[in-house]
Amino acid sequence: QVQLVESGGGLVQAGGSLRLACAASGRTLSTYLMGWFRQAPGKEREFVAAITWSDDRLYYADSVKGRFTISRDKAKNTVYLQMSSLKPVDTAAYYCAARLVPGTWNSWGQGTQVTVSS
Repeated sequence: QVQLVESGGGLVQAGGSLRLACAASGRTLSTYLMGWFRQAPGKEREFVAAITWSDDRLYYADSVKGRFTISRDKAKNTVYLQMSSLKPVDTAAYYCAARLVPGTWNSWGQGTQVTVSS
């Protein structure tokens, strides 16, 4: 499994921006899909965005398209989630995840809280 450590969460006003980072270690990531999920209180965990480590194919949930951008830095073994035009509904714990392709999401970070005030 891949070890994942998130950072960058916090409190921001609606319309603001935050950048989350996910540092990965423990495996060569060339065959991995890296993703971000989020879970709001009382709700199920939902997919936010993903990127293939090898060739930068991008995937987004409809709810964040045009506002969030996922990227990765191979030299730093880090995946980023740039979040802009944040809304109160984006308030959640955000989790970094990794999976082989093909495979299932089986590596998870500890999560980082994002709170958007109105």
